[in-house]
Amino acid sequence: MTDTAQHPEPAALEGALGHRFADAALLEAALRHPSYSQEIDGTCGNERLEFLGDAVIDLIAAQLLFEAHAGWDEGHLTRARAALVNRRSLARCARVLALPGHVRLGRGEREGGAEKERILANVFEAVVGALYLDGGVAPVLALARRLFADALAPDSDAFAADPKTSLQEWMHARGRPTPRYAAVSDSGVENDEQRFQVEVSVEGEVWGRGIGRTKRAAERAAAEDALRRAQPAHA
Repeated sequence: MTDTAQHPEPAALEGALGHRFADAALLEAALRHPSYSQEIDGTCGNERLEFLGDAVIDLIAAQLLFEAHAGWDEGHLTRARAALVNRRSLARCARVLALPGHVRLGRGEREGGAEKERILANVFEAVVGALYLDGGVAPVLALARRLFADALAPDSDAFAADPKTSLQEWMHARGRPTPRYAAVSDSGVENDEQRFQVEVSVEGEVWGRGIGRTKRAAERAAAEDALRRAQPAHA
């Protein structure tokens, strides 16, 4: 059984991608979900292009973040790249490009399949793979710069580690154990901005103290206090 749904013209997708395909068959293959291809001709659909696109977008995201944020360390860059290329982020990219209206799905996926994050992320990777094969790195870079613009902005701090993670990484890098947090007081008053007081210690030594409306907020404040002590004196 063939997919009888009406799909937009490929030119609309090429316009969104900013690239006119020399080999139109590449784009068509990228849009063929395995559930569709298995019904039509028993092939694996866009899986090979998805494999390639996964590697390409990972590299491009790393390059763009490296260029955009000279002050970020390896850990920050790694977290940012992971966030950019995770399933949710890639599904968002697919929606920006209107891929739900273009993907070819088999009978088992036609009801709601075009809105599943897994399917959208996979088809986006396949389209990136096709774009790379047809035009090389340049059109992929141009597309990624548009789709990841917020993360590439000079003042972006969207993927910074929270202070507890940063403190733990700092300690582990120096062979120290994971910091421990302990509440030293609780006013018991709901919505009190200073309800909890927390200390963070490493091997029994107190490194920081924090106050917050929630225990989690107080722990973060304690970690920030510890980082202020740690980084200038022990970098």
